[in-house]
Amino acid sequence: EGIEEARKGLDTNLLYRNGQLIDRVLAARPFIVHKLGTVPPVEKGNELFNLLEKFFSFSLPKAYTAESLAVELAKRTRFLRDVVTEELREEKARKQDVLLGFYEAFQKYLIANLTLEDFADLYAQTITYGLFAARTRAGDHFNRRMAFDNIPRTIGILRDVFQFISLGDLPKQLEWIVDDISEVLAVADAGGILDRFYREGKGSDPIVHFYETFLAEYDPEERERRGVYYTPEPVVSYIVRSLHQLLKTRFDRSDGLASEGVTLLDPGAGTMTFIARACQEAVREFEEKYGTGGREGFIREHILKNYYAFELMMAPYAVGHLKMSFFLEELGHRLSDDERFQFYLTNALEMEELEQTHLPGMASLAKESRLAGEVKKERPILVILGNPPYSGHSSNREKWILELIEDYKQLDGKPLGEKNPKWLQDDYVKFLRFAQWKIAQTGQGLVGMITNHSYLDNPTFRGMRWSLMETFDEIYVLDLHGNSLKRETCPGGSKDKNVFDIRQGVAIAFFVKLELWEYQIGGYQVLAKWLKDRRDRVLSLQEIKTYCRIVTATQRTIALQEEIDALYSEAETDIVKI
Repeated sequence: EGIEEARKGLDTNLLYRNGQLIDRVLAARPFIVHKLGTVPPVEKGNELFNLLEKFFSFSLPKAYTAESLAVELAKRTRFLRDVVTEELREEKARKQDVLLGFYEAFQKYLIANLTLEDFADLYAQTITYGLFAARTRAGDHFNRRMAFDNIPRTIGILRDVFQFISLGDLPKQLEWIVDDISEVLAVADAGGILDRFYREGKGSDPIVHFYETFLAEYDPEERERRGVYYTPEPVVSYIVRSLHQLLKTRFDRSDGLASEGVTLLDPGAGTMTFIARACQEAVREFEEKYGTGGREGFIREHILKNYYAFELMMAPYAVGHLKMSFFLEELGHRLSDDERFQFYLTNALEMEELEQTHLPGMASLAKESRLAGEVKKERPILVILGNPPYSGHSSNREKWILELIEDYKQLDGKPLGEKNPKWLQDDYVKFLRFAQWKIAQTGQGLVGMITNHSYLDNPTFRGMRWSLMETFDEIYVLDLHGNSLKRETCPGGSKDKNVFDIRQGVAIAFFVKLELWEYQIGGYQVLAKWLKDRRDRVLSLQEIKTYCRIVTATQRTIALQEEIDALYSEAETDIVKI
């Protein structure tokens, strides 16, 4: 069949592999050769170059460095993206719903403006990094069909993807490229490459280095358009270490991030850079004080149970799970098949949970949504950190967060009358509002984030500044400047540079809410004593409700006391005058 196809297309460049037609390019018009008897000009040079690149890439080297492996995977993932795009279009025409079912589920329940091409991009990257993650857990042999068995059962969304990729009847075009990626990973020592990179001191986050190298080869224009530039390590380290210290000094948590009961969340985690650094800091603190003997138990009982993360995009979600598997093993704990890091594919700004269903791709999404919903609505969080997305034209238009943002349009309960409050709809503003709401729900806590710095002095944000000062007891701001529009210079006269490759200036801010936890009656911290009296046992639902009522009553008591103190101060002034 392939030979017959080739005979029919003698004027066409054809690429076959294992008897399957991979690609074809009609790079010039045949009649120019046959009728005019001259060399035809190349009309599809880029397509011809891509076909040749595919041809030459089928030769597999025996060894890879981290950089060369990232490049080889990026090339193949680019081909995979094109294949998935074409398959989605064909399914749409045939009214089938294998891949299309996944796409429609994601479009309906996660990213409303997700195009077919964007989904193909995310899906292709997810397959590649899912294969990579599976390869690090596999033994000496690896192929596409083995991948499913090496994806932890606890990560349902990736399992759903690979149930089709590993065990399904794939279209031939999709099958050959996934097999090709699997063959590259089969001859590569994937886990060893990352481990050597980490131990040779080339960087504390080999996954991010690997992913950035991958993206630069995969689609540099898309990388720039989406703002896929990761928070510099010194910034991440500064934020994490500062939060660690504030827990010790302002919350009497002597072990900082390693303290019992400290819960932590990154609501826009990306590839888990902040969470990984927080885990490192917590483990370091534990080892310095208590030795290495209980390290594995500490990771299992503290980090895996109390650290959380959310991410909306599927590709960073897959990379993030790969990263945490790698980092936790480096820190002393290999995840078992029934364990996972509590990193959920969800929109942090959406409170509505998905209904349980058995539609293709939806069962695991619904379960993930429910688990994330428990963290959003029920789990008290003490520390929120990260680098939330910046987008002036936000697509996050969910009713719940829009209602919360209305608070930023008022000052002391009075409308600001702002004529153009659109910048309050920026994603970073919404993520800060989410963090403010979540800490207020807990009654105490810390927020440490790097964001756009416009809210510090722009008049549009004066309601936001007032609201933040009302909620938090202490606010620390480090303005890193870097706004190219302001044309500022450093004190020494040098150019004002940004820590990111963006035009908008940024700032690091820490928000501290203390009063509820520190509130005392008769020398006892009310909330802490109630919990300590019930240590080492599971609370009933009624007890949890009682504790919530105590939190609310304490909040109101503090508010009333502040009013009484103000009245007393006025009365005292009047008495002195008399």
